[in-house]
Amino acid sequence: MMNSRVSARNVAYLGISLAILETFKLAFDLLPNIEVTTLLFIVYTIFFGRKTILVAIGFTAVECILKGVNVWSIMYLYIWPLLIIIVFYAARHKAGYLFYCILSGLFGLLFGTFCVIPYLLIGGWSMAVTWWIAGIPYDIIHGVSNFIICLLLFRPLCAVMKRVTEKEPAI
Repeated sequence: MMNSRVSARNVAYLGISLAILETFKLAFDLLPNIEVTTLLFIVYTIFFGRKTILVAIGFTAVECILKGVNVWSIMYLYIWPLLIIIVFYAARHKAGYLFYCILSGLFGLLFGTFCVIPYLLIGGWSMAVTWWIAGIPYDIIHGVSNFIICLLLFRPLCAVMKRVTEKEPAI
């Protein structure tokens, strides 16, 4: 069972992970729905387990500071923890490389679907469905790019994390 205590070393790892996450998020902001955030959350969860939720909270806070609070802020509060929970349980069941590639792609493809909740609450079904349909082309780009990025970078990132943390995955 994973030790849920957050040591000074863990705080340092999680802080550096947040900095890397935010750096890549900002670097990819110019590209429509192409990101490494999903992949990084997957890899971080494999190595840090439930503690990655702290990175997700920090990430959302930093994004709000840099870009202001908006509807997406609400989405980030449940979308990233949802991914972390899925990966946490998948990793406990020894999910493999291809599973994470498919998960990353599906997560990107369904990202717009996950995001309809605030729009449903704000403007009802018509607003939510209209917003979701308008975003389908971007969700397709998001899903395909997530799958390809995970396919190419998952194993190298896991190898780097293993060397940096000097341990096997936490889960």
